Amino acid sequence: MSSPREIIAEPLTREAFARFGEVIDTRGADAFPINQGRTERFHALAGVELPGDDARAILSIFRGQPLDPLQINLMERHPLGSQAFVPINNQPFLAVVAPPGDFDESAIRVFLVRGNQGLNYRAGTWHAPLLPLAADSDYLVVDRQGPGENCDEVILTTPVRPVIEGGSL
Repeated sequence: MSSPREIIAEPLTREAFARFGEVIDTRGADAFPINQGRTERFHALAGVELPGDDARAILSIFRGQPLDPLQINLMERHPLGSQAFVPINNQPFLAVVAPPGDFDESAIRVFLVRGNQGLNYRAGTWHAPLLPLAADSDYLVVDRQGPGENCDEVILTTPVRPVIEGGSL
């Protein structure tokens, strides 16, 4: 295996992430008042993709630990459904992604996800497993349950080492 390739983490924005999925963030989102004006609804921040028969959306909580050393050797995708991650204890994480389709190692990008943002990977988007930056980081996860093989994995030829510029969040 060769030396890791460093990739600088980009800020997560709707525009930069659009090819891979949706950003779950209230900033710039459509909103309107509900509950007699006491609640602001940030509407349809992401859509759940559930192709196939007998599929249903499920909610889970994942508790993640940081990767030490921070080096990515494996990517996965879920061809039969989207997968959303929303931090519930305000901890940032990294999203390492590549476009859907045939896996292209040269197309890997890294995004820094703030603790008050979430993301929804489109069905078939290649991504690294969960990459929290702090111990015991909890995430509300929305994904697909149902028949069919819904996880493909690839081992990277050249590992990736995400770099956070300035070393701070």
